[in-house]
Amino acid sequence: MPLAVLKGVPTEVRNPRTTEIDVLPTLEILRLINAEDTLVPAAVAEALPQVAKAVDLEVEALRAGGRVHYFGAGTSGRLAVLDAAELPPTFGIDPSLVVAHHAGGFGAISQAIENVEDDAALGASDAGDVNEGDVAVGITASGRTPYVVGALRAAAEAGAHTVLISSNPAAAAGTEVEVHIAVDTGPEAVSGSTRMKAGTAAKLVLNAMSTTAMVRLGRTYSNLMVSMSALNSKLRGRLVKILVEATGMDAETCETALADAAGDTRTALVSLLCDVSPGRAAEALAGSGGSVREAMSTIHGDA
Repeated sequence: MPLAVLKGVPTEVRNPRTTEIDVLPTLEILRLINAEDTLVPAAVAEALPQVAKAVDLEVEALRAGGRVHYFGAGTSGRLAVLDAAELPPTFGIDPSLVVAHHAGGFGAISQAIENVEDDAALGASDAGDVNEGDVAVGITASGRTPYVVGALRAAAEAGAHTVLISSNPAAAAGTEVEVHIAVDTGPEAVSGSTRMKAGTAAKLVLNAMSTTAMVRLGRTYSNLMVSMSALNSKLRGRLVKILVEATGMDAETCETALADAAGDTRTALVSLLCDVSPGRAAEALAGSGGSVREAMSTIHGDA
């Protein structure tokens, strides 16, 4: 970015607490970085009301058959890709429901590609499959990345809801979106290295947003991952453990129920907790949008 573009961006300000970082021994450098890192959770806490608004938009969109789109470049884009990729195995959702768009495509995930973050037209193009009622979430530490701003503007024109996650409360783009989640992380330990505190803040916000949305959508039972996909032996063992913890029944009973439910944890759980057949449990879950508690309420109401 030209110098004028960086003016007023908090993450680009020189940090007075770390000016001697290059002459310190290893442990002292680590202590300085750690001290800066400890400031991030409190900054995220200040932005939680805005995070809640974004979650409500996502839940509304997903319940209505819409999708959530992430847009980011560099560290922000990579964090978006990571968050979106982890949702299907963790919560059993279709991979098309939360989609990450990274400036420069997937080739830019492992190796930086110059200039793509400055391409607003590329952002608008990548937002071409955003539909009315979807939610577009832009992630950029400065709040000014042209790729992200271009994507958000195109999404808004398509009738989508728009959210900006930044570490710049004064970002002009924040006035263009419905929700601006501005996490004031301040200057980095190494000036301008937004892979550090700003990146940590973005990771915390994305984790909190997507997890809360999944909980609101009934993809958990209590704090248990009952919608998790069993992709390996470790995870299959975890499913049985989840059933044991949720029901208080023995492992053998839970293993049998899981097998009878063709490996569907929620069906097995509802079957065990309500003492109904897997078929009745699956029927109730289908009518409740997959929510275990709503399915159980339906069965109890019919009893």
